[in-house]
Amino acid sequence: MRALRTLAALAALVLTLGLTACGAGSPADRSSAEGGSSGAGGAGGEEARAGRGVEVPRAGRVPPPLGRRDVYAADRPGRFSPRVRGDKALVYVPNSESNTVDVISQKTFKVIDSFPVGALPQHVVPAWNLRMLYVTNDLGNSLTPINPRTGLPGRPIPVTDPYNMYFTPNGRWAIVVAEAHRELDFRDPRTMALHHALPTPQCRGVDHMDFTAGGRYALASCEFDGSLIVVDLRSERVVRKIPLAAGAKPQDIKLSPDGRTFYVADMALGGVWLIDVRTLRVIRFELTGAGAHGLYPSRNAKDLYVSNRGEGSISVISFATRRPIAKWRLPGGGSPDMGGVSADGSILWLSGRSDSSVYAISTRTGRLLHRIPVGLGPHGLCVWPQPGRYSLGHTGILR
Repeated sequence: MRALRTLAALAALVLTLGLTACGAGSPADRSSAEGGSSGAGGAGGEEARAGRGVEVPRAGRVPPPLGRRDVYAADRPGRFSPRVRGDKALVYVPNSESNTVDVISQKTFKVIDSFPVGALPQHVVPAWNLRMLYVTNDLGNSLTPINPRTGLPGRPIPVTDPYNMYFTPNGRWAIVVAEAHRELDFRDPRTMALHHALPTPQCRGVDHMDFTAGGRYALASCEFDGSLIVVDLRSERVVRKIPLAAGAKPQDIKLSPDGRTFYVADMALGGVWLIDVRTLRVIRFELTGAGAHGLYPSRNAKDLYVSNRGEGSISVISFATRRPIAKWRLPGGGSPDMGGVSADGSILWLSGRSDSSVYAISTRTGRLLHRIPVGLGPHGLCVWPQPGRYSLGHTGILR
């Protein structure tokens, strides 16, 4: 009987995932840089100041996509929420080995501030409501809040083992990725009080995730056992495990704009896995480069940038063809890791995990514009502010 109930549940899951995926769209003319008045990507300009036409969602329901064929339709240049009006155009860099955060001006490309945080800071995470940034201090067992209006830190919040952090698409819960404890901890997004600790013993090294277009399910990577797990966000349970291949080491995850495909970076095998959202089966593996790690959609949602940490390059994948179309190599090498795209789409910001640097890369030419010295072991940097209505967490997944 239990087997029958399990099969029925999986059938319902596959059906629901298929219904929540967005419809397919036809490819449009590609432009890697989407314009904007300033490469700094700040929240300037009349539209940004007024926040005209940008929804301010309330927690409790999943805001529907603005476009039926594009889950990132709300992330176009200039579509700033009124909630980020006045936020400074900065890049926040957590230095895991220095236990500091360096703050870079997007206008001058220089470090303008640095402050201490808890032990082993891993990522800087925007809150669901866009009003706060959080530094996940993994070994410090705390979150350091940052006020994006001032760029200044606040009093640390005690939280166990926060390697990474996400938010349910309806804004009801923060999900703290407690990697060492093998848990996904559902917490109140304001107080960070624990609501439910979801054990994930079947997922060694749980660390990154993304969400289906309808917001019902999360797909999380299991770094140390070469697999993925599917989490039902209503029941707050793991409902499926997806094996990849021997030697796989999955990392970052991103949903395609049409909501039909998950892309999963694989640091050990040097590429990305394509997962069908409806069937939860592997479509194929696509080689990109050694140490594939971070995944970032372009501002026009036509391309996906893949940071290849092991070889100092960035691969560009077309969402239309689902194949690589370009590779940008950093002069003199490097270790591009985690980051984000500027608000106007013109610059890809990435941390240099092994060489104490941050890279600012032109998305039009792939040329390295600036290599900025920072602390030791820079990791999940956050480019802020970003266009969009709400944040799903990590270093800035907005929809």
